[in-house]
Amino acid sequence: MQIDPRGPRFAAALTSLVLALVLITGSGALLAVQAAVFAIGSLAGLRYSPYSWLYRVLVRPRLGPPGELEDARPPRFAQAVGLVFATVGTIGYLTGLDWLGLTATALALGAAFLNAAYSYCLGCEMYLLVTQGRAALGATQR
Repeated sequence: MQIDPRGPRFAAALTSLVLALVLITGSGALLAVQAAVFAIGSLAGLRYSPYSWLYRVLVRPRLGPPGELEDARPPRFAQAVGLVFATVGTIGYLTGLDWLGLTATALALGAAFLNAAYSYCLGCEMYLLVTQGRAALGATQR
């Protein structure tokens, strides 16, 4: 599936705002909501994510067509990575291990901000490394 690359960048901007609010408030419940958004995007697909819906309904109609489309698999993998960090952070906040919640949230915020501000998706890059590594491993085993 091919997607408009501006959608994940928009989602990263919203994610950055939510994660910044989590850091300010220390709210494990808000981080759990963000984890649910990540879960929907990674498990059901990007098109079902609430942030993707907002992009399609509110932003995309006001823009011209994208210059190019991109494969949905790397951003979907990035959502799964975000889910891991948000889940760890939520567990930290909700069990009183605030340092764990703070650390996991700050790392997720750093990654989301890189995507939102500079269009550099760390999770997407991880996906490419993993898939290329698997392909290279398969080639050497033949």
